Amino acid sequence: RTCDQLRCTACDFRVSLFNDYVWDQSCDYLFFRNNMPELHKLRAKMIKKKGSRAYACQCSWRSIDELTDLQTEQQLRWVCGKH
Repeated sequence: RTCDQLRCTACDFRVSLFNDYVWDQSCDYLFFRNNMPELHKLRAKMIKKKGSRAYACQCSWRSIDELTDLQTEQQLRWVCGKH
């Protein structure tokens, strides 16, 4: 399970998550900086992949397709935004 209230301490944005999607490999920092959190703009770089999940804030993004401990990724600054 994943917290659905993740917040990035680097950009102070809520982390969005999209079930059954991954990010296209062409995604870069400027894409998310300019398009978060507008879903209709983000869809341009989302690829449907059943069982995966795409995460993004305004400065970081990840595509996950297997059980992964996001806390072990040092570059991510995502924390629980409290429930």
